[in-house]
Amino acid sequence: MNIEYVTFPVRADRTRYIANRFGAYLRDSVLDVGCYEAPLRGLLTEARYTGVDMVGDPDITLNLEQCERLPFDDSSFECVVCIEVLEHLDNLHMVFDELMRVGKHYVIVSLPNCWSDARCPIERGRGRFGHYGLPLDAPPDRHKWFFSFSEARQFLEAQAERRGIRIAEIFGTEKPRNLLLRYLRRMLFAGDRYSNRYSQNIWAVFELGNARQA
Repeated sequence: MNIEYVTFPVRADRTRYIANRFGAYLRDSVLDVGCYEAPLRGLLTEARYTGVDMVGDPDITLNLEQCERLPFDDSSFECVVCIEVLEHLDNLHMVFDELMRVGKHYVIVSLPNCWSDARCPIERGRGRFGHYGLPLDAPPDRHKWFFSFSEARQFLEAQAERRGIRIAEIFGTEKPRNLLLRYLRRMLFAGDRYSNRYSQNIWAVFELGNARQA
């Protein structure tokens, strides 16, 4: 699998990456599921943008965990985007189904590699990692799922196979490191062991057009 070496020190960096990296897909009409403050809205000059979320600055306020379906007809949007959202939802599978239902040509999904953030604190026997743990008070948001990079890849590929659709792109992102360090890590941890330890996210672009026309 291809790996792209990028880092997102702040949320705005990730937004710019999405707009630049996936610009060819983000045209005409775009639905941003779990948009929060909808930073993509100002960057997509060639698209009619709709963002949904329960907080932030969405166009439509919607609690994804309390809805049975997205409030849109089938194939309503040329492209549907869902970035680092599904892992926050108990009803992950239902929302994933809805992304596919309302998308017309493309659905772009990213998932985190939960193992990567947990690796160092667990190996050291101390520390914390975001969106997990047991705080004194109930947090407003947390991850509901804990999966590795390889599990996320298997989930995305199996969903495409089940639906008879094509994955136009699937790749991982990883923090930039020098070539020698990356080489040594790959020597020590081959295959999925490397990805599960060091890849930060997995990204997939599902192409719905051929399936819709069949």
